[in-house]
Amino acid sequence: MLNITHNQVNKKVSLDSFESGKRVSGRIYYKYINRFLLAFAIILLVVLFLPWTQNISGQGQVTTLKPDQRPQTIQSQIPGRIEQWYVREGDFVKKGDTILRISEVKSEYFDDRLLERTNDQIIAKSSSVQAYDGKIKALNSQIEALKKEKVIKLNQARNKIRQAVLKVKSDSIDFEAAKTNMSIAQRQYQRTVTLEEEGLKAVIDVEEKRLKLQETEAKLISQENKYLSSQNELINVQVELSRINTTYDEKISKAEGEMYTARSSQYDTEAQVTKLENSYTNYERRNSLLFIVAPQDGYINKAIRAGIGETFKEGEKLVGIMPANYELAVETYVKPLDLPLIHIGEKVRIQFDGWPAFVFSGWPNVSYGTYGARIVAVENFISDNGKYRVLLAPDPDDHEWPEAIRVGSGARTMALLEDVPIWYELWRQLNGFPTNYYQPEAAVNKGEKAQK
Repeated sequence: MLNITHNQVNKKVSLDSFESGKRVSGRIYYKYINRFLLAFAIILLVVLFLPWTQNISGQGQVTTLKPDQRPQTIQSQIPGRIEQWYVREGDFVKKGDTILRISEVKSEYFDDRLLERTNDQIIAKSSSVQAYDGKIKALNSQIEALKKEKVIKLNQARNKIRQAVLKVKSDSIDFEAAKTNMSIAQRQYQRTVTLEEEGLKAVIDVEEKRLKLQETEAKLISQENKYLSSQNELINVQVELSRINTTYDEKISKAEGEMYTARSSQYDTEAQVTKLENSYTNYERRNSLLFIVAPQDGYINKAIRAGIGETFKEGEKLVGIMPANYELAVETYVKPLDLPLIHIGEKVRIQFDGWPAFVFSGWPNVSYGTYGARIVAVENFISDNGKYRVLLAPDPDDHEWPEAIRVGSGARTMALLEDVPIWYELWRQLNGFPTNYYQPEAAVNKGEKAQK
């Protein structure tokens, strides 16, 4: 009864006279309700002091622990045209198995005998290098011969100079002797003329002395001429020595110039040979790229470029492959506010999509169908979705993950933090406070050791 009027029916009419009134008013229900409320209050009070594990929830997906174990696409390093497929989607391939064959689309590689002709060019250029080497050796021999011949010629010229010097000295002495004879002949002639004038000598004696004087003068002139000639010969021999030196220097310089030219041509040809060998290696490597092979053991997921005769550029995706051997992991994302609470080595509970589970986020030990994991890496740079990426690996101390899990399936994660009372967690949630910031025990122990 709401008692919203002063005209109460129970005061004017006796409800006990009615059967229904007797049943209602005759029983005391409030005692049971009070007992129930009291029991509920006690239970609620006890529950409020039960431990509650704070956690950070996140959504992620199954991946692999190592980057080389994740799904990948195979590209071609060169542009080409698809000619033949050797596999189908879903096939298992081993490392090195041929997946498809392509052909060239660039005109400079159309020649089927490109390798053979490039090798012929290498052989020809190598022969040119050998020919230049032979020419350099011949020029070196010629230079050595010219140097030896120059030494001999110079020695001959120096000998001639010494002979000429000695001859000049000899002619000089003879010239001086001729001048002495000339002086004697003149004095004798003068003395004979004086004696002839005094009548002591005959005219014939004067004539003999005059003749002898003329002969002596002629010898003087002849000897002077020989002396001048020997001096000219000395000068000529000295000039010849300089000429020999200059001539052979020119010949040696010319031969050395030809040798340096041949050596330069040899180096240029060797560079061409190296370039051709590089081209040959590149052509050989390019021919091997006409067959796209599997980089590792795995399964063919999807043929991205499927048609025969379809052309593509270098670096374009051709086919997707999933490695056969891999270690499962889970990548999840946390908010920047929760990042300081994440530490490497801490435990995380995971619920995989498709596996039935009963999850009690605050009581991980009571949950059913979740699997254990540990944090192995935390991204240092924020992702495109505004959160930080965290990589989880299976916990070796917990149950093994299901074998049927596939890379790419979804997962829900719960990073386990500190244990707090339920009343504190309710109070925190109502006030919108973040979870408790804390350091793991390993980090605290390290800090205490460092202080000591």
